[in-house]
Amino acid sequence: MTSILTDLQVAAPESFLLAMISIILIADLYVKDEHRGATYILSIVALIATAFLTLSSYGEPVKTAFYGSFIVDPMSVILKFSLLIVVAIVFIYGRDYLVDRNFYKGEFFTISMFGTLGMMLMVSAANFLTVYLGLELLSLSMYALVAMQRDSDVAAEAAMKYFVLGAIASGMLLYGMSIVFGVANSLDLATINTAIQQSDNRLALSFGLVFIILGIAFKLGAVPFHMWMPDVYHGAPTAITLYIATAPKIAGFVMMYRLLVDGMSAMMADWQMILILLSVASMFVGNIIAIAQTNIKRMFAYSTISHVGFILMGLLTGTKDGYAASMFYVIAYVIMSLAAFGMVLLMSRAGYEAENIDDYKGLNQKNPWYAFLMLITLFSMAGIPPMLGFWAKITVLQEAVNAGLVWLAIAGVVASIIGAYYYLRVVKVIYFDKPEDEVPIQASMDMRFVLGANGLSIVVLGVFPGSLLSLCSAAFL
Repeated sequence: MTSILTDLQVAAPESFLLAMISIILIADLYVKDEHRGATYILSIVALIATAFLTLSSYGEPVKTAFYGSFIVDPMSVILKFSLLIVVAIVFIYGRDYLVDRNFYKGEFFTISMFGTLGMMLMVSAANFLTVYLGLELLSLSMYALVAMQRDSDVAAEAAMKYFVLGAIASGMLLYGMSIVFGVANSLDLATINTAIQQSDNRLALSFGLVFIILGIAFKLGAVPFHMWMPDVYHGAPTAITLYIATAPKIAGFVMMYRLLVDGMSAMMADWQMILILLSVASMFVGNIIAIAQTNIKRMFAYSTISHVGFILMGLLTGTKDGYAASMFYVIAYVIMSLAAFGMVLLMSRAGYEAENIDDYKGLNQKNPWYAFLMLITLFSMAGIPPMLGFWAKITVLQEAVNAGLVWLAIAGVVASIIGAYYYLRVVKVIYFDKPEDEVPIQASMDMRFVLGANGLSIVVLGVFPGSLLSLCSAAFL
């Protein structure tokens, strides 16, 4: 009994969030549509309360629970806090969009929070089983979210593609785990790493490693396992696209770190070569194909693929500074994506989806403030100083050089130059083209405030990146 209470205390944020989801799920049954704001507010309060409950354990010694399958360390605390705040912002950004489309339902909030719970499990996973449980809870939630707009053929098609490809990827990941388990005779990541060092069965371990990386690459959207991403980003309602494009990337990064570094660092030379190929392919394929896109959601999807290449670059260095750089990059990417898709949601209105690049023509003439927010977001994604995205890229490139991978850093610079084109093309449309309509841009007070703070944070963290960099470095001491 004492052991169970101790375990629940270590996993207090997850337990609290699960309890709040259950309360919200039941309470929502008795809430009428015109009072749906109560579900919205309660969901945000639950996420923020969980975030600060998570933060309360920062600075404490590393703790484990549930027979070592669950771990609370500095990295997990920082990233769980980050993803909880991100999901709360997603709810704020998506509210007006959902109301305008009669899509403002309690299911959106509860399913999204179930996915968030899955991400938290992934972040604190120290065992193959915990990783997989968290991943499937997240994946099933995202499949359901994409398919929620039942009267949309595009959303239904995107959900079907996502489900089928996701099931295949999950199967490959599970198959790889089963092979490694067969050799190591354990599900615990630390035990597996020790067993790999002592094992002579390198062939079976190599097969297992390949399948595990295939599963990870799909979940992150790395080339050549990126096929689902543009269709899902385009087909899903934009509020759900925002959810998929942000917080799960944090969970994907941690899953990759837990499996490859905590669990299979003894095979670093093997997975480093595979990640190099995935990184280069993702950076170039993502940026080159993005140039041809006229739909801004598909453009951001291919942009995400290129950013995944940079995230992989930091991790494959195999050093603590490289892991910190990769963590810094994924946090920077999520902040930029929140602002980018937040602007897409802001520009959309009832009966109108601001999905095409031409929809942003003359935005500066209609509203200079929103045009400026979009400008700094796109500049940051392109890696133009002094924006946050510049420091994210320069930090990862520097760690690649320090690891002796100078050619990889050069490839990253070339890919960034290619990518700058399609970002600057949108800036040109915003500032130099004439608007096609004079419809005013309207948004709720909370969205305007949070979006402004989101955009300005890109500038502030770009001018003063030291605090965030130090926080990421402290996670790997």
